[in-house]
Amino acid sequence: MKIKSIILASILSVVGIAGSLHLAMASDASTTVNATCNDGTAYAGTSKKGACSGHKGVKEWDAAAAPAPAPAAAPAAAKVSASMAPAAGGGAGKVWVNSKTQVYHCEGTTYYGKTKEGSYMTEAEAKAAGNHADHGKACSK
Repeated sequence: MKIKSIILASILSVVGIAGSLHLAMASDASTTVNATCNDGTAYAGTSKKGACSGHKGVKEWDAAAAPAPAPAAAPAAAKVSASMAPAAGGGAGKVWVNSKTQVYHCEGTTYYGKTKEGSYMTEAEAKAAGNHADHGKACSK
């Protein structure tokens, strides 16, 4: 019985060393995918394709070492350029309501008529529709 335990421990240590070598070689790649196989061995590679083949499949993907997701798209308001021309139809005491965020912007402010989705209306109409002023500042007109 002791011999079986010693042999099993030796095999597991060799598998652990091989897994460490595999991890070291895979770390040179720009993206590393890590997983634990169903038989307990570790997998590290540049893609999920073929992971743990010959090891009864993938038991669990390592989320911490997964490739970083692409940066999220900036909110529509952040995409606004100061040089971007406002949408036609503003002025004359109207505010621009960003229909996505339900925030209204006063004439002369950075986002007036420049967000991706929105429309012009009076400040009273904007408030009645449940919209709120940008940063809580009502228009001074």
